[in-house]
Amino acid sequence: MDTSARSRLVEIVSIFFVVIMIMIIKIGHVSADIDACPKCGTLEVPYPFSTDDSCGDPRYRIYCNNGDDLEFMSAEGFKYKILSFDSSAYKLIIRPPDLIVEDDNSPRCYSSDFYSQGLRLDEHLPFNISTRNTVMLLNCSDNLLRSPLNCSSNSFCRQFEEKIDACRGTLCCHYLKDSHMTSYMIRVRLGGCTAYTSVVDIQPHDPVDNWNYGIELQWLPPN
Repeated sequence: MDTSARSRLVEIVSIFFVVIMIMIIKIGHVSADIDACPKCGTLEVPYPFSTDDSCGDPRYRIYCNNGDDLEFMSAEGFKYKILSFDSSAYKLIIRPPDLIVEDDNSPRCYSSDFYSQGLRLDEHLPFNISTRNTVMLLNCSDNLLRSPLNCSSNSFCRQFEEKIDACRGTLCCHYLKDSHMTSYMIRVRLGGCTAYTSVVDIQPHDPVDNWNYGIELQWLPPN
């Protein structure tokens, strides 16, 4: 085979492989579109998330509450409203639990998932808590003073207490949910802290009004 014929053959084979790759990508997108679940409220449900058995991947199960709100369920069965998805980064943000204050109750200040001991993810599912969350623990016991957390007067949680007027006058601490900590749990309990909130990607000089309240989760894409 002469050089010209060989070059032509290489060119044809290269074009063939490019066409095949384009077809595979298009088929993948079509498949994802077919398997994607319908919109819930104002949020699109991106693949691989599943709101029922007829769509998505069951390992990525979320819940459409009355057709209005998408919810993520913890390992303990507590549901958190989903605020947003970032499919390109494989991340979603859920709303932190409500804070409940009852003067005649013990604890008098607690998060609505207190009786589930806070947020715990199922470690067998493809989710974890991202490292961009600054967690503020509220109504803490003195035991926390021996921890490496920031429980000082300049902690972010003090700004939160003053602005939101929640759990004010109690010991509070904050920490960045970094890679050295468990990526599956934000824990609250008696003897520790009974309430918490979380802010995504907080910056030191951001005013409280600009904080992005939420808990950012990451997911692993399907194999």
